[in-house]
Amino acid sequence: TGDWSSDVCSSDLIAAVSQIMAENKVNILTINQVILDGIFNMAMIVDMDNSDITLDTLQDLLKQKGDALGVEIRAQNQAIFDAMHRVG
Repeated sequence: TGDWSSDVCSSDLIAAVSQIMAENKVNILTINQVILDGIFNMAMIVDMDNSDITLDTLQDLLKQKGDALGVEIRAQNQAIFDAMHRVG
């Protein structure tokens, strides 16, 4: 597939995801991003307490945006993320 940056720049991706969050009252708490071996990875921690949508709906919206941009965007529950990244 080549270098992701030739198709989508990180600021465009952040803007697209941030727009979805704002439109659905999802508060962005932190954003971390890194490029490893030419693969862009972004982790965003959000607060959905005041949102009108469910996690399932947010996942669908992000998947649709990712498909349109030619990238994979996933959202998961904090508990799943914590379990996957716990050491020991």
